[in-house]
Amino acid sequence: MRIFLAISLPPEVLANIELLQNRLKRSLQGDIRWVRPAGIHLTLKFFGEVTPEAVEKITAVVAGPAAATAPFVLEARGLGAFPDMNRPRVIWLGVAGETGALLSLQRNLEQALSGAGFPREERPFRAHLTLGRVKVPKGILGLARAVETGGDEGAGKIPVGEVTLFESELTPRGAIYTRLAAFPLQTC
Repeated sequence: MRIFLAISLPPEVLANIELLQNRLKRSLQGDIRWVRPAGIHLTLKFFGEVTPEAVEKITAVVAGPAAATAPFVLEARGLGAFPDMNRPRVIWLGVAGETGALLSLQRNLEQALSGAGFPREERPFRAHLTLGRVKVPKGILGLARAVETGGDEGAGKIPVGEVTLFESELTPRGAIYTRLAAFPLQTC
């Protein structure tokens, strides 16, 4: 099973992201594979291929750090690209708002999972929502201008009340995500 932990986005944010993607499609020229809005989420930890036994172990570990975290609110805001604007591979929408709470949750999850034998991510966590993947980085025209003019573009607020464990099945038509478990954040 190919799995990951993420924060799901509310429907109104996904609708706004779709509008943003449509504007970008009209203003950018190049070979970009756009992510279907229904498949956009805020990934906290990607595990890759794991066994069903590992999924049970992950489920047991994640509940604790999630329950110890108070709900918080993020905002989808700010365009950018990885690794940079000169060699874009990923076009993304940033995350603002209560990012300290998000970083704390992600660190606590990473620490608990590492203690349970799951390797830590080598790259630092950079909260983002992937809008599209660039197939030929040098061939993107208009990206710098789009980021400059819409760099602070927002798609709405993201109330965070749970973390979700998803399975990702890769198909020729794109990834299919199945919700395996949800872990509520701290309740009053």
